[in-house]
Amino acid sequence: MAQGIPSDLLMNATLINDLAVVAKDAALLQGVLMRVKESPNSSEVVTYAPFTLFPTPVPKAPFLQAMAVQTHYNTLVDKISQDPDFLQAALASTIAVDDFTARLFKIHQQVLKEGRLQSIVLGLNRSDYMLDQKEDGHTSLKQIEINTFAASFGGLSSRMPDVHRHILRVAGRLEESQRIIDNNPAVGLAKAVAKAWELYGSKQAVVMFLVEENQRNALDQRFIENELWKRNIATIRKRFEDVAESGNLDQDKRLFVDSQEVAVVYFRNGYMPQNYESEKAWEARLMMECSLAVKCPDISTHLAGTKKVQQVLAKPGVLEHFFPDQPQIVAQVRATFAGLYTLDMGAEGDKTVAMALATPNRFVLKPQREGGGNNIYGQEICEVLGKVKDSAERTAFILMDKIQPVPTQNYLLRRGTPLQISNCLSELGFFGTYVRHGKDMVMNDCVGHLLRTKSSEHLDGGVAAGVAVLDNPLLF
Repeated sequence: MAQGIPSDLLMNATLINDLAVVAKDAALLQGVLMRVKESPNSSEVVTYAPFTLFPTPVPKAPFLQAMAVQTHYNTLVDKISQDPDFLQAALASTIAVDDFTARLFKIHQQVLKEGRLQSIVLGLNRSDYMLDQKEDGHTSLKQIEINTFAASFGGLSSRMPDVHRHILRVAGRLEESQRIIDNNPAVGLAKAVAKAWELYGSKQAVVMFLVEENQRNALDQRFIENELWKRNIATIRKRFEDVAESGNLDQDKRLFVDSQEVAVVYFRNGYMPQNYESEKAWEARLMMECSLAVKCPDISTHLAGTKKVQQVLAKPGVLEHFFPDQPQIVAQVRATFAGLYTLDMGAEGDKTVAMALATPNRFVLKPQREGGGNNIYGQEICEVLGKVKDSAERTAFILMDKIQPVPTQNYLLRRGTPLQISNCLSELGFFGTYVRHGKDMVMNDCVGHLLRTKSSEHLDGGVAAGVAVLDNPLLF
């Protein structure tokens, strides 16, 4: 493991087995916990959230680069959400063929038609990157996506530094243990929610976490909830179904759920088509969007995080539209872009199709979906594109250069999985928070990071999807 854990340690089977026991107990002691698949809504039986035995080496320069650009990404997302003409133009081809994005866009249009009631905007996002290594050995930071909706693991990642510090001390690696930096996204995320709640101006009102039916990852969210309770801000957890049954708007469009006024709706659910199990779920989403409550994200910020918008932003002149007369910011943001290509109908889209079919292993085909496990790779690109290459259905996707990260060796600790060394790839995310009140940006911060690592045999998927595991960067 370059710049990290020496290979003699990685290959010492007795020590590895002992460290794995220590590591799992350390995770339990720190509260790095998930509910189990068998009973996702009960905390009667929990297990450690999957994680790496050792932290993964990450070069300091790209780490600092990603940290520095995060506030610009916050500003960019916010500006996009306030530009209905841009969103309309960017998503026109997608909404013609993608029913889910079209349905979200319809809510966005209805909110615009009725007029936005709430001038407080709260953004909690996470920008994800990989380190791309070229054949000449040069490494650069490339963005995979920005998550504007339900960016997870701000809670559990706040407890991971102490887990790896302890493992390294026990392994006799004191110097490395001191190179693991503090990280507490949960506090920063809660601070932004608290600011939005405070600006809303009703001490009796609550923060509502809009959660999914199966809540294996509830304990990650509890860290943020607990930070809010420390500030005497009450939180409730409700599903779409609960809002549909007991939610209503008063004459001032204030949102009430179970007779409690809701100041902030923090969406942890609602980014995938299957999250809307019935028309009632869609009606509940519309009611919340049309209410006075602060939404995180609101519908236009949700749309700003789509893959299609990501691809359009990479076109010449688009960043300049959002950052006029700020060439330095444009350069900083653009430096993190991977190659992104349109599949819209016409000559440019045809060229993209031909390029993808000729060399599929160079690319990733991405649909407009969040939550991991949706991307298409290799030969499968030919199969999927082959079917839709001559129809408008291809515009439901974008094409992106496949990032080539440097593999490392590590052990992935996961309940019920044998302990074995794996070739691993890592993805680095940075949490961004912002609060805007009318035209004033009252908060804009980078509040922490998340490193997730997976076996190189898995092309796609996150921690909640059961593929990636939690990790820490060991900066060098």
